[in-house]
Amino acid sequence: MDVSRRSTIKTIGVAGGLVATSGTAFATGEYGDDQPKKGAVEDDKRPEEPVDAAFVRVAHFSPDAPNVDVYVDGAPVLEDVAYGSISPYLELEPGTYTVAITAAGDPDAVVFEDKVAVEAAYYTVAAIGELEAGTFRPEILVDADPLPADGPDAAYVRVAHFSPDAPAVDIWADDAPLVENVSFGDVSEYLAVPAGAYTLSVRPAGDPVTDVATFDVELEAGTVYTGFAIGYLEPPQDVTDREFTVELAVDGEGVGESPDDGPAEKGDDKKADEKADDHEYDDKKADEKADNHEYNDKKADEKADNHEYDDKKHYDNVEDQKYDEKKADEKADGEKVPEKADKKPHA
Repeated sequence: MDVSRRSTIKTIGVAGGLVATSGTAFATGEYGDDQPKKGAVEDDKRPEEPVDAAFVRVAHFSPDAPNVDVYVDGAPVLEDVAYGSISPYLELEPGTYTVAITAAGDPDAVVFEDKVAVEAAYYTVAAIGELEAGTFRPEILVDADPLPADGPDAAYVRVAHFSPDAPAVDIWADDAPLVENVSFGDVSEYLAVPAGAYTLSVRPAGDPVTDVATFDVELEAGTVYTGFAIGYLEPPQDVTDREFTVELAVDGEGVGESPDDGPAEKGDDKKADEKADDHEYDDKKADEKADNHEYNDKKADEKADNHEYDDKKHYDNVEDQKYDEKKADEKADGEKVPEKADKKPHA
């Protein structure tokens, strides 16, 4: 595939975020020499759900490239894509499009431009290689297709070696080799593995002892993953934030919503259930608070009644005292004092 270059970018851009700028989605796919990499597959395949649109995401894994913008048919669809970023899946009709990748904010600084085609499938378009070395290129992968026959509690994993200065490597999951002898630009087949927690170790090919790097991962049953090995094993002098690492991404349906009600993100149902439980808990707490408020109001009324009763008793005691004093005075004067009438007890 010929790459049109109006100018060459050889500076390193570090800052910047990822912004989708329109409802039109970027996509690229099978075209010319850049066939999507599926890897060798087993004879038994998992039945696949039909896809009626193209869903495409863009990953920036070129360690010496600045932030980039992506254009489809002349319209910007992603802006300021930083190194290490993986965009959400975006949806468009299957077909052929003119795709361009430029330096962020500079549409004349083009590092890739060509016509590319997409079919009804999920794709990752990864910018890999180095501008300085002249190895920069988009690598086109078909995601979550094909998959091996699944067993109970199976997750699906593949490995993409996109670290430009790393040698061929083996990937180990705990104490067992997962994939072997993967070189720069290679993408393994998907493997079915039991769901669970693993320590992934990256080791030089054929060396079962030396760890280049290790990563702890949690793989969920029924979920499809790609582990992207990116960055520099030995970063150039004065280059930061480009060290070797593995980015684990979820592939295919369920990763994220497209602009037009595309795939729903995995975990949304669980989050919705948790939110509903939280709402129910809040309602229960509100009811308890209302009950407590009602109880406090009742106690306040009883206290007010007791206070009123105490005031009345005090008044009666004062009257009794006055009567006794008057009787005593009259007795002293020899006068007859009428007997005090019995008072009914207070309710």
